[in-house]
Amino acid sequence: MNAQAGIVRRFSESVSDTIVMTRRDILRYVRLPQLLVFNTILYVVLLLLFTYVFGGAINTGGVDYIQFLLPGFLVQTVVFGSTQTSVGIAEDLSKGIIDRYRSLPIARSAFFNGRIISDALRYAMVILLMIGIGSAMGFRFENGAAYAAAAVGLTILFGLALTWLAVFIGISSRNVETAQVAGFVWVFPLVFASSLFVPIETMPGWLQAFAKINPVTTVVDTVRALSLGGEIVSPLWKMLAWSGGLMLLFIPLTIRRYRLMS
Repeated sequence: MNAQAGIVRRFSESVSDTIVMTRRDILRYVRLPQLLVFNTILYVVLLLLFTYVFGGAINTGGVDYIQFLLPGFLVQTVVFGSTQTSVGIAEDLSKGIIDRYRSLPIARSAFFNGRIISDALRYAMVILLMIGIGSAMGFRFENGAAYAAAAVGLTILFGLALTWLAVFIGISSRNVETAQVAGFVWVFPLVFASSLFVPIETMPGWLQAFAKINPVTTVVDTVRALSLGGEIVSPLWKMLAWSGGLMLLFIPLTIRRYRLMS
């Protein structure tokens, strides 16, 4: 009974510590709103730019470009958004904040759990904002509310998988500038060499081969099918495999790196 009570107590303390860390990360955006505002403005500008400048020149098979673009654009927001995590972690390291956390009697998992939860909330807020702006531009979910909710949820799930990669990059970099560069090095090839902006069939053959196995493509195709209709099962299982694989790889790597920090 005492062992069981100890487990319950440790779990309760871990939850309490996680709530504190989540609140800390959320308050960071409240006190420094420019971090979120300028990134959101960037997403809005990109959405307007690609829709009204490039959209007319891209053949999407008779589908309005905003209908084609927005489901993929939601995925782009979490991919780009994950780079903020790398920078934030590196900044905490450079200021010695993480070392202070390690010296406190708090659950080691609370730091990571708090970051993951706050990032999920940030992703959800930006995604809903992009959907609102896209709706004003003419976008409509054609499969109903349930599929729309599933599309949003799966986008956030993929974002959380990338968050673990971003946390690993941030902890490994220990420098804000390095973390920023390292974050964008892998982002641009995955985002632009995918089905996000243009149909894969319009790409050169050698690039099509990469785009078809690109994890961003699998997520975009899943979200697009849920939003507009079409084949769901094939891209869905690939997307879940990629998300699960990223978590299985980077969660233990991140925890191990955190424990080995001097």
